[in-house]
Amino acid sequence: MKIKGFIDISLVDWDGKVSSVIFLAGCNLCCPFCYNVNLVLHPEKLPTIPFEQIEQRLNKSRGWIDGVVITGGEPTIHNGLLGVCEKIKDMGFLVKLDTNGTNPMMVRELVDKRLVDYVAMDIKAPLTVEKYSRVCGANVENLIGKIGETIDILLENRVEYEFRTTVVPNLHEERDIEEICQRIRGCRKYVIQNYKGDVETIDSKFKGLKPFSEKKMKAFLITAKTIIPHTILRGA
Repeated sequence: MKIKGFIDISLVDWDGKVSSVIFLAGCNLCCPFCYNVNLVLHPEKLPTIPFEQIEQRLNKSRGWIDGVVITGGEPTIHNGLLGVCEKIKDMGFLVKLDTNGTNPMMVRELVDKRLVDYVAMDIKAPLTVEKYSRVCGANVENLIGKIGETIDILLENRVEYEFRTTVVPNLHEERDIEEICQRIRGCRKYVIQNYKGDVETIDSKFKGLKPFSEKKMKAFLITAKTIIPHTILRGA
């Protein structure tokens, strides 16, 4: 498992908490609008940060941060994730995991062993192979069931969590939000995030694409709130 990025102090990666952020290399999806291009496609271009160095920097931030966010890429493709979470917990920090939900066994083990305090799961699209594959840039036929399983694990309410969807012009419409909400009905928190159009993306066609308008984002919010009252917007 290779750590390819680290932020000492972030105010935006964990709602209500000050955190450090660890970026892990690699992903098993290839979302065309993803802006972590090198992390996903060319991790070898990024320097690897030894965990010992991360420990030192976390100790320097002690008293300033509440916890550590582990993101990517996709953290759960790495077998070493459990050990890293355990070390961070042993240091006395809270742990938040960002995941695409494709490894339910890993998520369940992290929850069972209380190695994570918060899970943010991306739901890319309604859970059909055709729609999910289109948004993810990869065939998810062998993954769609696992994604649904991770959703169900989080709906057990044994750990704090949120589901979130990044909405992208030409890929999402209101009906998609409604279908997603029906699948996660009863969840604690759902977040709809607007696409960032001003960054490098895996598929260059998405760079410079105009994000949804404020009016359209509010329409997404209204649609979602009829099913999931605790829905919020980010980046609207």
